[in-house]
Amino acid sequence: MLVTFTTNAYADITMFGDVALTMLRMMGHSGTVPGAILAEDVPAALDRLKREVGALGDAPAPADAAVRDEDEPPVSLKHRALPLIELLTAAAKRKNDVMWK
Repeated sequence: MLVTFTTNAYADITMFGDVALTMLRMMGHSGTVPGAILAEDVPAALDRLKREVGALGDAPAPADAAVRDEDEPPVSLKHRALPLIELLTAAAKRKNDVMWK
């Protein structure tokens, strides 16, 4: 499954489902797909995601634990979260809703 995050303030971001669900839960959301965060709730979700990601350090993303090419190093959730953090930052700045499907 793929999850695509959208807002009028930034380009769409597509993630593998397990990684996206992990990040949704880190933002304090239930992980329901499809879903949305209203503009007034985006700053709080962004702050919570940043705190949660910062606390993880370089832990590999869930997808990396199950299927991984042994020649490639695992990609941390911290790195996988960067595009979503940028999307949320842009949405907060322009006071836009964020949706995912």
